[in-house]
Amino acid sequence: MANAQLQSVLDHIDKDFDNSLERLFSLLRIKSISADPAYAAECKAAAEHLAKDIASLGVATEVRPTAGHPAVIGKVKAGGRPHVIFYGHYDVQPVDPLELWHRPPFEPVVTDHADGRKIIVARGAEDDKGQVMTFVEACRAWKKVTGSLPIDITFLIEGEEEVGSKNFVPFVEANKDEFKADYVLVCDTGMWDPSTPAITTALRGLLYEEVKITAASRDLHSGVFGGTAMNPIRVLTRILGGLFDDDNHITIPGFYDGVKDTPPEILEQWKKLNFTPETFLKPIGLSIPAGEKGRLMVEQASTRPTCDVNGIWGGYIGEGSKTVIPSHASAKVSFRLVQGQDPQKIRKAFRDYVTSRIPGDCKVEFGDHSAAPAVALDWNMKPLAAAKQALTEEWGKETVLMGSGASIPIVADFKRALGLDSLLVGFGLDDDNIHSPNEKYDLRSFQKGIRSWARILAALAEVK
Repeated sequence: MANAQLQSVLDHIDKDFDNSLERLFSLLRIKSISADPAYAAECKAAAEHLAKDIASLGVATEVRPTAGHPAVIGKVKAGGRPHVIFYGHYDVQPVDPLELWHRPPFEPVVTDHADGRKIIVARGAEDDKGQVMTFVEACRAWKKVTGSLPIDITFLIEGEEEVGSKNFVPFVEANKDEFKADYVLVCDTGMWDPSTPAITTALRGLLYEEVKITAASRDLHSGVFGGTAMNPIRVLTRILGGLFDDDNHITIPGFYDGVKDTPPEILEQWKKLNFTPETFLKPIGLSIPAGEKGRLMVEQASTRPTCDVNGIWGGYIGEGSKTVIPSHASAKVSFRLVQGQDPQKIRKAFRDYVTSRIPGDCKVEFGDHSAAPAVALDWNMKPLAAAKQALTEEWGKETVLMGSGASIPIVADFKRALGLDSLLVGFGLDDDNIHSPNEKYDLRSFQKGIRSWARILAALAEVK
């Protein structure tokens, strides 16, 4: 793509930025809370608003029904060039607790952050309306300046990401022949820091289990039965404590089968990052990494599998004392998984591990919860290299290729249902308060995010 043409697009983005901001504000004012049925009409309004905006770019766009909130589908295809799906979501989280917001959550405003940065404050400012609009505005600039888009694009924007895409995934599966492309672009991730761009190359999967151990048929008086009757809390805590060895490795047999190490050249890049106990743990009042010994802390946080006990209960927990041996004890346990691990195999291994340690006087029950596989890109994927270079040129700092400790299940669904890898580029920051009161999006992230996508589109057009 000619440098002069790209520069004209970038210049137009800067010149038209006030209008871009107002278009974002118009979307942010719509209360598209997908979790609350009372806002179903607002979700439909957000879909229609976004569809109209994308259609204004000359893209054939429609609002399509699903079993839940509608999806927005837009297509521009000339043929003979790269074809991508752009994915995002227009739904937002509930705003509770409302009293903690500094201003009404659906009245967007640009204001000053405590450190002097200019920020956009509103529910959905970062997650994901602001991120979606970085891409839409980049496309708008290309269309305005050149009359066309550099590559073929299918816009695929849903309204149920915040409630697990429960109706969107079946919609994609039912229409998979319609969504053939080379790969997916996802803008729902973040930067390494406010001035360093990043591409998320791996997402950890998730397995969530619940365990209940029962002993006696009722709670027992500890003075009468103590020392003779089995205590399920003791059984449960012994089992949970045995999940880790002294080096913080997970002891479930076969847990690490299939887990690969991060390439040495990526580890060398990560060693140069300022990701230390001082920068990451000290702000939350901690100082000692608790992950596997012998691993970089950035590996512990993003590309190694983990196990966490998220809740444990049993017996008397009220005020004062009650000397009982409880009849049962329960825990919720989650695993963040990496590529090479099968959630169902890990589920079976965990259950076998627990069951093998249950005394004869006890029984165990398990509850099914979430399960999603991990996703990882091929480090040598050509679109990844092209996007990395484009981001580096825009931000003036080398783009970090990073793993994310979190999960975005739809990315795994795209791989499973459509056979497509996803390129995850986003401009969110750790302090954006997504899912919390006073959600924000840095004004610089929004403007340079638009410019970044303009560069990436140009770069992807050259990928053969």
